[in-house]
Amino acid sequence: MSDRFEMPYTQAVIHEVQRFCDIVPFNVPHMVTKDTMFRGYYIPKGTDVYTLLCTVHRETMHFATPYKFNPSHFLDENGQFQKNDAFMAFSVGKRSCPGEDLARMEIFIFLTTILQNFTLTSKTEFSEADVAPKLKGFLNTPIKYELSFIPR
Repeated sequence: MSDRFEMPYTQAVIHEVQRFCDIVPFNVPHMVTKDTMFRGYYIPKGTDVYTLLCTVHRETMHFATPYKFNPSHFLDENGQFQKNDAFMAFSVGKRSCPGEDLARMEIFIFLTTILQNFTLTSKTEFSEADVAPKLKGFLNTPIKYELSFIPR
């Protein structure tokens, strides 16, 4: 695991996958605690509010090419991993995912173990439009494709 911080491009790819293909684009619901006016709209106390984390992940102010898969969104000019405050795959604040650190570690181990031990190939031809997940209900789902894992 200590290698994780010496592999900035791998870290950037993992973050970009989570940004570009956010599986759960909605945050957990919140409830308005008092009558509120927001941008000219009245929101009464007790209203459930669902924030769309995916809208931040598609914001040009935070990501240069938000509709393209681009790991450089998480790399500085020297190729080192750099966090982006707009990245909210695990939500933010007090209600962020309590398992975020464990999930990050497991994703890193899972991906690097696969890449160390297998060459991945696909019969499926992709265009940029194909790789974006499709919203079904409250979840984004990846497109179907065939993938071969060839032992190294």
